[in-house]
Amino acid sequence: MPGHVQHAMSTVVLTIGPTHTLRQAAQLMSARRVGAAVVLDPDTSGLGILTERDILDSLGAGQDPDRETAHAHTTADVVFAGPDWTLAAAAEAMVQGGFRHLIVLDGREPVGIVSVRDIVRSWADADAPPADTRSAGAPPAGEVAV
Repeated sequence: MPGHVQHAMSTVVLTIGPTHTLRQAAQLMSARRVGAAVVLDPDTSGLGILTERDILDSLGAGQDPDRETAHAHTTADVVFAGPDWTLAAAAEAMVQGGFRHLIVLDGREPVGIVSVRDIVRSWADADAPPADTRSAGAPPAGEVAV
């Protein structure tokens, strides 16, 4: 079903531990080109999420990325999505919760992360006309490029 999370999510799931420093997390996220990492705490068997925004907020507050740990900046009160959720349901959960990423679980296992960007890209691809009907960079008919 193309309008579902499983078709839009990234299956590249970066999992880090709570003791990773923010610099280590940022380096891993950058290398994998992802905007969020799943934080797995083996002591509690809990899952959390650390996003690029969390790292940015820490740096903006003048904190040392070599001393700050993922644990201190992880969102533990996470809303999880299922692969069979509709993209509309995922988008609604993000708007209601004020966040931009959802960890996708199949049972208890993280199988992906879906972001606002993934949803927008999926919706844009579904509505896009065939590639040969408009020139590269041109706005769709009836719209003006700004």
